[in-house]
Amino acid sequence: MSIKPLYAMLLGGALLASQAQADDTIKIGVSQPLTGSVAASGTYVTNGARLAVEYINGEGGVLGKPLELIVEDNKSNPREAVNTAEKLILRDKVPVMMGAWGSTFTLATMPKLEEYGVPMVVETASSSKVTTAGNPWVFRISPTSMMEAQAFAKQLSSFTPAIKKVDFLSVNNDWGLGAAGAFKEVLESKGIEVGRSEIIAPDATDLSAQLAAIKNSGSDTIIVTSGVEQLTLAIRQAAEQGIKQRLITTGGSFPEPLVKNPGPKGYVSTHLLFFSPWTADQALHPEIARTYMDAWEAKGYPFPGLTEGFRGYDAILTIAEAIRVAGKAEPEAIREALWKVKLAGVNGDIAFHKEGPEGRESGQNTPNIYIIQLQDGDVSAL
Repeated sequence: MSIKPLYAMLLGGALLASQAQADDTIKIGVSQPLTGSVAASGTYVTNGARLAVEYINGEGGVLGKPLELIVEDNKSNPREAVNTAEKLILRDKVPVMMGAWGSTFTLATMPKLEEYGVPMVVETASSSKVTTAGNPWVFRISPTSMMEAQAFAKQLSSFTPAIKKVDFLSVNNDWGLGAAGAFKEVLESKGIEVGRSEIIAPDATDLSAQLAAIKNSGSDTIIVTSGVEQLTLAIRQAAEQGIKQRLITTGGSFPEPLVKNPGPKGYVSTHLLFFSPWTADQALHPEIARTYMDAWEAKGYPFPGLTEGFRGYDAILTIAEAIRVAGKAEPEAIREALWKVKLAGVNGDIAFHKEGPEGRESGQNTPNIYIIQLQDGDVSAL
């Protein structure tokens, strides 16, 4: 036998073995920002997803097979989000995805889901466009900005002195502008005056000009929507400028550096979260929250990152349950099964109702929303 045929046989055998090995796992594609302007948040979400896979595989996997995450970095960029989706679907042949953190990244990805017929569980994005665009391959477990605004409105009486006039500081993308629009609509319906709206570039590292414009606007509250990095920057620079307005952050992200290195003594900031590890005993399913938190701590991940990581954890629990209900790891079967999913997660109960044009509805969960306050490094529930 010549060397060439022998090599071909060995190569063919290796490919078959590789395919057999691949078939022994169920792949889940993950598109997250692991580099770029919101890398911290995307990394936490990915870590949460990995913890869920470890937990599920430790319990025997799904359909007798272990889950395998195929993770791609969308680099905090919508074009890269499209590229990662195509890689995961065409190269890696994933039957289902989780992604893609921000609304802009998610919206950019969505046409590819429909083109190739692959479902995606959306773990973070809040723009209403995600579930009203008419894409039947999209299932969102995170709240919309309108859901968040309505939950906030229910707690207006908790603020002393009362909120009477609000300014907005929002990242200039679908998420930030959509959140500002939703909060404006809800607050105005409650008789609260809306003042200035300042926008910030997604990669901005100095917000002093926007904050200076707001400082003497006559408002009593500033609502900020952006990622962890800019939330932290906004609070620090607001304190440095002596801004007296109440500062409230939205979107579920938490400015973790302020826990260990808080702003000036007595400075209070308020945060809308979708999981509060400081009050985990008040979660709808505290035992699930504790399992997640224990796994996070065992890895040595930063405690405040729990507020982001749970998104990935719950998304993978959701996908795994859909695969179990489907009875097979095939895209169409998983999509149909997602409508039947009913499970308990870290945030609470997960199930999907229909949103969007009739016949082309997307799935939308109704998550829990928490409000906490941070002062001198201490966190308390509102």
